[in-house]
Amino acid sequence: MKTRVLSTALLAGLAFSYAASAQEFDDRWYLTGSAGMNLQDGERDTRNAPFLGLGIGKFIAPEWSVDAELNYQNPQKDANRDLNWSQYGISLDLRRHFLSEGRGWNPYLLAGIGYQRSEEEYDAFPSPNSPGQREEGNFAAKVGVGAQGDVGRVKVRTELAYRADFDDRSVSAPGEDWLGDVLATVGVVIPLGPEPTAPVAPAPAPVAPSCADMDSDGDGVNDCDDRCPDSQPGQTIGPDGCPVPVSIDLKGVNFDFDKSTLRPDAVSILNEAIEILKRYPELKVEVAGHTDSKGTDAYNQALSERRATAVYDYLASNGIDSSRMVGPTGYGESRPIAPNTNDDGSDNPEGRAINRRTELNVQN
Repeated sequence: MKTRVLSTALLAGLAFSYAASAQEFDDRWYLTGSAGMNLQDGERDTRNAPFLGLGIGKFIAPEWSVDAELNYQNPQKDANRDLNWSQYGISLDLRRHFLSEGRGWNPYLLAGIGYQRSEEEYDAFPSPNSPGQREEGNFAAKVGVGAQGDVGRVKVRTELAYRADFDDRSVSAPGEDWLGDVLATVGVVIPLGPEPTAPVAPAPAPVAPSCADMDSDGDGVNDCDDRCPDSQPGQTIGPDGCPVPVSIDLKGVNFDFDKSTLRPDAVSILNEAIEILKRYPELKVEVAGHTDSKGTDAYNQALSERRATAVYDYLASNGIDSSRMVGPTGYGESRPIAPNTNDDGSDNPEGRAINRRTELNVQN
């Protein structure tokens, strides 16, 4: 009957096992010392006696600790106090602590196994060898409850446990398979070594700068949007990071002599200029008209203005806002890009044809 009761108690205590959470805890080794009363099994014919314990242990998880503990008790015989009876042993105890943040005392359950050795004197009268003596060791197990509290560096335990001593050869209790004692103790837990410090969080890995935060060539356009990452200082840069020509090439937009109307072959060239202006919406240009040297200065000035106006109107009619265009401005014959006459003073028709032109001069 006693065996079934003890087995049930042990299984109930171990049923509280479960995986510990992965949190930080104090895993230092510690020493334990305890003192209390050993309430002896009545079948032994012994008195209750003081109980002493000394051990070492550690927490193996935030809620679990394991202790190895030596114990000693020396009760007296009830019938004959001159007869010696002493007991000592060792146990391996597993405790499941029920922790709560901010609580000074936390309860726990205990289950342990061990070895107990008994030294028992008994009356062997009329034998000349009386008193007789028996010294034997045997398996033991215990279950219990307790509470542990912090009092600074040292911790305090109070505990109530039931220990089964599987001694089936006791002289005082020859009919018993095992004997049960109640242990009521108070003890201390003394950690060894310095108190653990909180782990230092590793320095965050350097974050690679985003291309949106970089401007490798210093042109004011971030590397994500920069299609020309090798632009040079002093260049006019568009929104895509590429150099913008100071003058948008309208080569081929020339005019017939003494005319300001756009020729059909000039339209495709102007359409290319319109695409450039749409690609760079922040670009502002001056629409400038020029003539060759034939005619008076006044006449050529007016003719150049009419030519600039023809280009200006075409750009405006194809989606280029007037706020982006300066002019139309006429420069007459004052800015030739080719000679109007040959070195010998004769007429140069090819040069004059080149000078009859319009230009888009970038203003930003």
